[in-house]
Amino acid sequence: MATPAVRNTPKATDRTQERSVRESNIIAAKAVADAVRTSLGPRGMDKMIQSPSGEVVITNDGATILKKMQVSHPTAKMLVNLSASQDVEAGDGTTTVTVIAGAMLNAAELMLKKGIHPTVISESFLMASKKSVEILKGMSVPVDLADRDQLIKAASTSLNSKVISNNASLLAPLAVDALLSILQPNATNVDLKDIAVVKRLGGTIDDTELVKGLVFTQKATHAAGGPTKVVDAKIGLIQFCLSAPKTDIEQNIVVSDYSQMDRILKEERKYILDMCKTISKSGCNVLLIQKSILRDAVNELSLHFLAKMKILVVKDIEREDVEFICKTCGCVPIANVDTFHAEKLGKADLVQEQTTGEGKVIRIEGVPGAGKTCTLLCKASNKLVLDESERSLHDALCVLRCLVKQRFLTPGGGAPEMQLSYQLSKWANTLEGMQQYCVRAFAEAMEVVPYTLAENAGLDAIQVVTELRNRHANGETNCGINVRKGRVTNILEEHVLVPLLVHTSAISLATECVRLILKIDDIVITR
Repeated sequence: MATPAVRNTPKATDRTQERSVRESNIIAAKAVADAVRTSLGPRGMDKMIQSPSGEVVITNDGATILKKMQVSHPTAKMLVNLSASQDVEAGDGTTTVTVIAGAMLNAAELMLKKGIHPTVISESFLMASKKSVEILKGMSVPVDLADRDQLIKAASTSLNSKVISNNASLLAPLAVDALLSILQPNATNVDLKDIAVVKRLGGTIDDTELVKGLVFTQKATHAAGGPTKVVDAKIGLIQFCLSAPKTDIEQNIVVSDYSQMDRILKEERKYILDMCKTISKSGCNVLLIQKSILRDAVNELSLHFLAKMKILVVKDIEREDVEFICKTCGCVPIANVDTFHAEKLGKADLVQEQTTGEGKVIRIEGVPGAGKTCTLLCKASNKLVLDESERSLHDALCVLRCLVKQRFLTPGGGAPEMQLSYQLSKWANTLEGMQQYCVRAFAEAMEVVPYTLAENAGLDAIQVVTELRNRHANGETNCGINVRKGRVTNILEEHVLVPLLVHTSAISLATECVRLILKIDDIVITR
């Protein structure tokens, strides 16, 4: 008997297309998650990223890896943005959030194949995410910001998974001291722009230091033997040019007479000398000059006059540094020479030029705004390590900022994820229908973090995760994977601590991203 021909109803083809779009989206997003998965945890691998221009970056910071990757698929870009969102919100856990999102998509894909509707999966994941935040809050311990040791442990945990983990014991206290020096009492947030990280080649990471003041990587301008050290400095910051005026448009002035030429040079000299005298009269003895793109900010003649007046000159100050300099020294930027008055000057006890491994730097110490800003001077032997140490310090500072926002710490080492997996599985049994399936799948997806940690450390992942699951079922909520000892231990006693905000934000953002991907049923390309 011949089988009847199946007519392709519009509905059937629509469903097929919908399924294929969803599948391609999930595959693209999982590919991105798998790319950074190997760099999770203290034993994670590093990635070497080469740009088309030949520039090389070595890092294992999830946000940096994804930002540098050239991703073309629109859904894969969503995971790159997810990692960037976590970087803004918490500053750490950028790899974790991507790995968790990949595991959730994997779980969702299996449920879609079983015929569960995407909306049901999406709603269940949202419920599970809200429940997760409650569970995490329940297992966290409060932290006092006056307890410096606790803060150092949290910063060390963040630094231990970086390329420069060997120097964590030196960089963590520096990051904590930098943050505490600018932290206002009873503050609920802190602006990390008040901590300047200045990079300088030469020396080793051990030479990194905290400066209560300013550091400029430019050297002092030595034309005509100007000073290189000033005690009890009066600092002026100018935004105008100390050079002869130019015509507004491209014009040439032709001078045929020698006497006229002499007169032009005399006028130019007088014009510049008057400017320098105004600066000197105000009592200024350190002059910072903002970079100019229109004409030379200073010329040889003005530098010669300023040197004679014993004024230390630092030129090429970047536009974006002006606010930080003003906050630190207490000076006001001066846009016109006529408004150069003594009350607009900043103060400092000492301004001096120092020789470092490569070239010189200028240090300004004893500033009035010492409690408002500070500077971390990073040093390293090569550019790759220097860039990575700056990124790692930024992550450590972000972890401390998380503790200012929410003053709770959770254990690290995969403990919170395992606890979530166990508690959510238990909670799923109280639910009904499809939601029970979906929440259980969400709980299983959480196990990806301890599994990956064990895998990256070269341990037997299945055995370690099974033991961890067992310990959590027996009520040992603080048990996690200790990659240094290669077994499951009480992670709180090992001082592996992570701010609560890092975990809650990772799960909320990952869930949000996965729900967004599940809701997409078609891709429309516009011309």
